Parts: sequence; C-alpha cells; structure tokens
Amino acid sequence: MAGHQTYEEQKALVFRGLMLLGFITLIEVTIAWFAKGHIVHSIKFSHGFGHYLYMLLMVGFSLYKAYFIIFYFMHMASEVRGLVLSVLLPTSLLIWAIIAFFQEGTSWGHRREIIKEKNEEVVKPVPASQPQGYLIPGAQLFPLRG
Repeated sequence: MAGHQTYEEQKALVFRGLMLLGFITLIEVTIAWFAKGHIVHSIKFSHGFGHYLYMLLMVGFSLYKAYFIIFYFMHMASEVRGLVLSVLLPTSLLIWAIIAFFQEGTSWGHRREIIKEKNEEVVKPVPASQPQGYLIPGAQLFPLRG
C-alpha cells in the first residue's frame, strides 16, 4: 500500500477527481448535443461514420470515468494485484453477461415479430381441383404403370 495521506491531501485529491469527472461529463453532454443536432441543427450523427464515432466517444469516456472511480475513489490503485484482479474479473464477466442478455432479448423479439406476422397472415384456400403442395420439375403426377 502507498503511504498514508493527510486529511487535506485526501480532500484535495477528491476535489481534483470530482473536477475531472465533471469536466468529462460536460464534454460528453456537449458531444451528445452536437450529435443529436441540438446545437447545430444541420448536423446529426444518426447513422454512418459519425454515429459510430459518437458512440465510441461516449463509451470511451464512460469507461474512463468508471476506471477513475474504481481505481481512485475506491482505492484500487493502492491495492495488491490479486485483489484488483479479483474485483475486475467478475465485473468483466458481468458486462459480458449484460451484452449477452441484450443480444438474446433482441433475438427473442425478432422471432416474436416473425410469429406475430405468421399468425396474422391470411391463407387463401386453393380449389380442390388444383394440385396442392410442391411439384418437382419433370416429375409425373401419376406414375405410369407398366
């Protein structure tokens, strides 16, 4: 562990951390206003490269803030490597699980829409005089007996 800090040093560190987190949050909000077209109405990052850049910046800033909070406010920076890994590994597995749940939910929602469309589909009956089903090209309907 690192050396102990005085109360004033800890207080200064907390205020610097809060200022940094507040500054990054202001940057995120400004980027979001630009991306959604609230500042310059002709600029919107709703699709294409701009959208991916916007999302990448937002995720990057959020991950940096999470890293900063965990390592400095939760004092993980001064802990031994084993303890840090024992906290970060389950957290990364939790993030993976959340992504997997969203993917699974999206898949279920898509299949549910397909089933709803099939249930609402109106099937027109075919007259009995016409053959029903699939016909293989070149196949005889009634095989010849020889």
